[in-house]
Amino acid sequence: MSPRFTEAEVITTVTRLTPTQLTRYIEVAFVRPERAESGYLFRTVDIARLELLCDLSQDLELDENALHVVIPLIDQLHATRQELARMSEALDALPPDLRASIATALTTS
Repeated sequence: MSPRFTEAEVITTVTRLTPTQLTRYIEVAFVRPERAESGYLFRTVDIARLELLCDLSQDLELDENALHVVIPLIDQLHATRQELARMSEALDALPPDLRASIATALTTS
């Protein structure tokens, strides 16, 4: 099981994140931490996403409306990369002659 972090640990780790911002990012579902009796628990991926949100909002000065556009696009990009990786693994498992046929079909289309 991957580690879980409390809200206080997240604020300490993501130094540019304020408690108010964290609350808002949860409210608008930019991050979806687990709920526990003691509060929210965040995964490592949530911390990375919060770092990205700070980069986008503070360094690039994107407001919340822009984040509502950009974040889903980034999510789509990550999903596409994962899908491509699975397809690549499936292709690598095929016999060489079949891989060659697929490569030919892809380059001539």
